[in-house]
Amino acid sequence: MDKNSNKYTFIFSILMVFVVAASLSIAATSLQPMQNENVRQEKMQNILSTIGIECTRAEAEKLYNKHIVEEITLNNEGEKVQEVRAFNVSLAKQMDKPIEEQVFPMYKAQYKGTTNYVIPLRGKGLWDAIWGYVALEENFNTIQGVIFDHKGETAGLGAEITRDWFQENFRNEKIFNDEGELVGVKVTKGYSQPENKDDNKVDAISGATITSDGVTDMMQERLKNYLPYMKSNSKKIAFNHE
Repeated sequence: MDKNSNKYTFIFSILMVFVVAASLSIAATSLQPMQNENVRQEKMQNILSTIGIECTRAEAEKLYNKHIVEEITLNNEGEKVQEVRAFNVSLAKQMDKPIEEQVFPMYKAQYKGTTNYVIPLRGKGLWDAIWGYVALEENFNTIQGVIFDHKGETAGLGAEITRDWFQENFRNEKIFNDEGELVGVKVTKGYSQPENKDDNKVDAISGATITSDGVTDMMQERLKNYLPYMKSNSKKIAFNHE
């Protein structure tokens, strides 16, 4: 076949497309187990981070197994679902289901003589999903720590939810108000009393109102699903039962 002909060029191009596609497919398939492992270790890192443990991916599983003493999966009545492992629950998939069909994962942690309960969060920012974890002290009211992440928020604006300065604002905040109502923590524009840890508020990110509101909604919406369990397992909050 004449290598200078259009037919040769056309056939060669098709063959190259198939070769490249096959190579990419093989590479993706071979790398998938490694990618899955990285995601698994990063999830452990994030859970540990909320209780004050910073570690590398290589260290994550050992520390997770040491300090996460129980993985708990709940139904919407606050009852434990033994057959579902909390770590394997995908909130993205669960939130597509009716609330009565969802399960709610939680992690009981022990570190430096204290017990915390780590709850996964997921919501919507300006452009796409936002998510994270919040660790509550044993009273189910005081926040030990949080970590947030996002899929597509704007750098310097909504993406600031991943910054230490923003996440640190939540430490020691309360999720219940004085009347015993679960209100979460409201991310409020222009808030100027960061030392007040009893008013359920932190300062919003300048120029990122929608993402800030997304964090507020995410915390309240996700945490309320754990109320039945909290009411059954805490004697330290005067819950509003209305």
